[in-house]
Amino acid sequence: MTAKEFKTTLDLITQEYVAKIPKREIFSLAKEFIRMPVNEVVELLKSKNEDHKLGAISVLDWKARHKKTSTDEKKEVYKAYINNHHLIDYWGLVDRAAPYVVGGYLYDKDRTPLYRLAKSKMPMERRTAIVSTYYFIRKDEIDDTFKIAKILINDKDEYVQKAVGSWIREAGKRDESRLKEFLNKYAASMPRVTLRYTIEKLDRETKDYYLGLKTL
Repeated sequence: MTAKEFKTTLDLITQEYVAKIPKREIFSLAKEFIRMPVNEVVELLKSKNEDHKLGAISVLDWKARHKKTSTDEKKEVYKAYINNHHLIDYWGLVDRAAPYVVGGYLYDKDRTPLYRLAKSKMPMERRTAIVSTYYFIRKDEIDDTFKIAKILINDKDEYVQKAVGSWIREAGKRDESRLKEFLNKYAASMPRVTLRYTIEKLDRETKDYYLGLKTL
C-alpha cells in the first residue's frame, strides 16, 4: 500500500460526488489503508490536497487505535506526527489524530512533550497539546488538561482558544467542582470564546454567573 495508490483510489471516489467528498468516505478509505507503511503515510501527508492530508492523518489515527498495532509502530506513528507537525496545519487534522496518536502513546509515559507543545510558537502545536489530553480524560485523568489549559488560557489564536474551552468542558464533565474552581480563577480574564465553550454544558444560571464575571 502506497501514498500513490491512496491518492488514485480517493480521486476515483471523489468523482462519484458532485460536491465535496464527505469526510466519512476519507475516514473509511484510510481504514482500508491501515497497513500502509508510515513512511508512505508521511509522503501522503506532504500533499497539498487537503483530502489527501486528511487521509494521511486518518491512517495514523487508525494505526494508533488498532489493538494489533505493535508498540514499536505506535512509537513510529507518534514520531511521524510530531516530526511532521508543520504539515498538520489546520485544526481538523489535529482533532482527528492527536487524542490517540499523541495522547494514547504518551498515556503511560512521560508527558513532558505535551508541555513543550503547549509553549510552541505554532498554534496547531499548541492545539495538539490540549487536544491530546482527551485520551487522558477518557481514562478519568484530568490533571494534565487543566494544567495545559492554564498555560494556554490567554492564547491569542482563535483555534487554540476554542480547543481550551472544549477540552476543559469535557474534563469538567468528570469533575464539575474542578471546572468551577478553574472558572472562579480565570473566567473574568480568559478570552470570551474560551469561556463560552467552557460553560456550554452548564445550567443557565451558572452560565450567566460566569458570563457576568467577564463583564465586571
